Amino acid sequence: MKTEWDYTQLADAYLKRPDYSEEAITQMLKIANIFAGSYVCDVGAGVGHLTLALAQRKMTVVAVEPNDAMRARGIKQTQEFEAVKWYEGTGENTNQKDSCFDLVTFGSSFNVTNRVRALQESHRILKSKGWFACMWNHRDLNDLIQHEIENIIKFYIRDYNYGSRREDQTSVIHSSDLFREIHKVEGKVCHKQKIDACIEAWRSHATLMRQAGDKFDSIIMELERFLKQKQQPEIVIPYTTRIWLAQVKK
Repeated sequence: MKTEWDYTQLADAYLKRPDYSEEAITQMLKIANIFAGSYVCDVGAGVGHLTLALAQRKMTVVAVEPNDAMRARGIKQTQEFEAVKWYEGTGENTNQKDSCFDLVTFGSSFNVTNRVRALQESHRILKSKGWFACMWNHRDLNDLIQHEIENIIKFYIRDYNYGSRREDQTSVIHSSDLFREIHKVEGKVCHKQKIDACIEAWRSHATLMRQAGDKFDSIIMELERFLKQKQQPEIVIPYTTRIWLAQVKK
């Protein structure tokens, strides 16, 4: 399926990305009263990071992903779980039936949708008293290594920004008038990654690729030089998983 951004060339690199915080996911599911057997639609499921976490908790998961290459890798990642089914679709048009799901999730995907329309679509496919959730892993930019990485990026792109992925999502959810009280939960992740895998993961950074344009390869080369001069086999990358969730009004 053709979308505004084509993630085909990034699919392999996405496999190197960190999982979401177990603590944060557990908090989310507790607040929303989601348990084994609940019906979940994971939208923009990518290569299956969040889908896999939900399947391991014995959810019945419909994973919706527009990109063929990403979806193929996600299917392989979750192939052992019979309760996971993959479909082509977007946040604005999931191709799912009305009022089917207990929970609709967007793992690092809500920011690449038309958020107003994605909220409307989530409302449509959620059951009465169902829940919407969006989440991202945010690197700790105060970490010394991550701080230097930011300096390298901003040397090439002075006005570099992360767009809506680092924004507080409360206002856009609230302004839809489709959901009740909005909850925010967080959890820490320390992601150990070999240097080569870290460089490969940066090649999957779509936000950087879009803003860098023809500077992208130069930035990756500079990041590679910086990381390899550390002369250590792996680094620890600190993340915070941030989740916004709200119960539907129906």
